[in-house]
Amino acid sequence: MGIDMYQSRPVVSMDRKISVVINTYNADLHLRKVLESLSGFDEVVVCDMESTDDTLSIAREFGCKIVRFPKGDHKICEPARNHAIQSASHGWVLVVDADEVVTPQLREYLYDRISDNKFRSALAIPRRNLFLGKFATGSGDYQLRFFEKSKCDWPATIHSRPIIDGEIENVPSGRSELYLIHLDDPGLSKRIDKINRYTDYEVEKRVGKRYGTVKMLFRPMWFFIRNYIFNMGFLDGKRGLVRSYFAMLYQIAFMSKIYEQNVNNKKTYKL
Repeated sequence: MGIDMYQSRPVVSMDRKISVVINTYNADLHLRKVLESLSGFDEVVVCDMESTDDTLSIAREFGCKIVRFPKGDHKICEPARNHAIQSASHGWVLVVDADEVVTPQLREYLYDRISDNKFRSALAIPRRNLFLGKFATGSGDYQLRFFEKSKCDWPATIHSRPIIDGEIENVPSGRSELYLIHLDDPGLSKRIDKINRYTDYEVEKRVGKRYGTVKMLFRPMWFFIRNYIFNMGFLDGKRGLVRSYFAMLYQIAFMSKIYEQNVNNKKTYKL
């Protein structure tokens, strides 16, 4: 694991400086737009898992600090999260995916918060998501992404939430200018592929988990209702309906695979 180069803003005070951390693997599709949106931060750290596309050349073009994490058999970025975070030079860290844009308003909001030396909370930031070519209506899904480096531990499992030693606040959901902008918008076939792949990873990390019949029946329904009604998917017409279907489908696939795993563990054959 080596460091190629870095470029940071002038030193002010440790408490008022922010490192942005991005984990990458073949992430050149949106990376240029993402890095353009990060130009006002003190440092940008790209933790790369042996990309074979233009990811590293784009990172060097923007003067990012580059660190390496061996990909090996890893299929997700979470095992590299702690290495990426601890590679940051500054005390405050913002974690951004390689397909998420940070607005100028969000950047200024973060600097305003840490300008108060008494501020020590981690921040969960809402994210606006694309679906079938348009941004989904309703409140964004919250991502816990801003914290003090020394107070964070990120579990090495898919879709894990960082463990924070301290208080957690939500960035106001009513201020749309503070949302992370999620650029990823795969077609429905690719979304189905992702559901299949991600639910496989979920099953791997939940060995021994069991769901009763009632939960298997109602949990998918709840995810549909939450997305379509409470997150106002109905305002997006058929797009919102399809998006809610996919939220339900993820749960159906996940719980069915858990059930399959438990059945396979109990299999006995009489010849």
